[in-house]
Amino acid sequence: MPSSSRTPSSRTPASAASTASAGETEDGSRRSLSRRAFHTAVGAGTAAAAVGLPASAATADSAGAAAEHRERPFRAAPGRHSRRPNILFILGDDLGWADLSSYGAPHIHTPNLDRLARQGVRFTDAYSGSATCSPTRFSLYTGRYPGRTKGGLAEPIADRTVGLEPTHPTLASLLRDAGYATALIGKWHCGYLPDYSPTKSGYDEFFGNLGGALEYYSKLGLLGEYDLYEGDAEYKDLRYYTRVLTERASEYVSREHERPWLLNLNFTTPHWPWIAEGDEEESAEITRRIRAGVKGALNHRDGGSVEKYREMVEDLDRSVGKVLAALRRSGQEENTLVFFGSDNGGERFSYNWPLTGGKFGLQEGGIRVPSLVRWPARLDGGQVSEEPVFTPDWTATLLELGGARPHPAYPLDGTSLAGYLLRGEELAERELFWRVRGERALRRGKWKYYRGQDGKDHLYDLHADAREQADRAAAEPELVKELRQAWEHIDKGLLPYPDAKKS
Repeated sequence: MPSSSRTPSSRTPASAASTASAGETEDGSRRSLSRRAFHTAVGAGTAAAAVGLPASAATADSAGAAAEHRERPFRAAPGRHSRRPNILFILGDDLGWADLSSYGAPHIHTPNLDRLARQGVRFTDAYSGSATCSPTRFSLYTGRYPGRTKGGLAEPIADRTVGLEPTHPTLASLLRDAGYATALIGKWHCGYLPDYSPTKSGYDEFFGNLGGALEYYSKLGLLGEYDLYEGDAEYKDLRYYTRVLTERASEYVSREHERPWLLNLNFTTPHWPWIAEGDEEESAEITRRIRAGVKGALNHRDGGSVEKYREMVEDLDRSVGKVLAALRRSGQEENTLVFFGSDNGGERFSYNWPLTGGKFGLQEGGIRVPSLVRWPARLDGGQVSEEPVFTPDWTATLLELGGARPHPAYPLDGTSLAGYLLRGEELAERELFWRVRGERALRRGKWKYYRGQDGKDHLYDLHADAREQADRAAAEPELVKELRQAWEHIDKGLLPYPDAKKS
């Protein structure tokens, strides 16, 4: 069915939640504001102060959205023209599919990201390139399956032995060659110095951490090392990390740029350790344990809570709001494509309903992620898309929009969405592929083929059963065989895991 004729499905709680907060019944008749919509409107004034907007304007924006907004199926607006866009690509870290209020979270308030969704397109069936941090980042920077590179086989990178080879073309290097200024602020997690870093992989500027996690105040990382860098040199700043990144990103988008720019803004929030701003005593204790050599101290398995996680996600929302406010003040908002998503599914305290599973696994909760896209010059707001897309697609899309060509020796595994988003072209049915140690998955249309740790093939109709509980494998043996063969065909072209059998 053409994508433009689809309607938001009742199977997706996020669509229902959006409608519920819109002050309308399902048949479109008006009703009083729901409790969530009321608190959204009231809370907007506080959020506005945090991001430097007039409280009255933001409250009116939120209240108006609550009273009148209703998502509509995505439809492109062909015929519009613009310069090549600036690109602000924002990732949360271990943020689950339903951790935003616009995706159905009943207890997490994310007014800035909800506003971003209202101003752009919200994807209900968007996926990460893998189920953990560094493989997904490999898939974003290269536009290819993680298993095509040695570094992408680490799930995730946890030592200095592997990384993203500087000789491999990347989103940044290809856009830089096409005339873009490029910067990465935040988490890299694609290898450590001296062999690997963003500045060796196409980024003109880098400010952030090289590893997979760090303590938010002391900046001590997984290897016990200090892990905050500007370029390839250590940079000392012991303030709360999310605040530091927000300041840096706000400064970058506020500059007078002579060229279009790409900024990858990679927050570590809400990744463990579970430290919100002001939790300095907890920070000091974790730091003491790291320095004492306590194994797993940074993982913080004896800390955190649903409430602390809520604090961290809401702080992420405020931080994104501040960066977007700086972008607005700079006068560049109209022709800047903003993407917001997550590197994989949620972890311990994430809200993933109705999905099953989480980070590390290939059930929906491990790879389906919130994804928002806004480009005022070319895309209408208030829209929702149910097209299945995944991380390498965004690489292909951004390269096309930026006028950059993929390197012929490194063909992309993603499909550009530019025709779909800008020209109304129908996306051809295709297969989304994932592989992690001990698990495999492939999605074609509504069908998902999955083999987990039990070694058995499963089949799910995701349109009817996003929770993956009604296994259709016995009823559709030929389809299972066909999808298994499709998965194995792709897998044959990838590198094998070292010292382990493929899943």
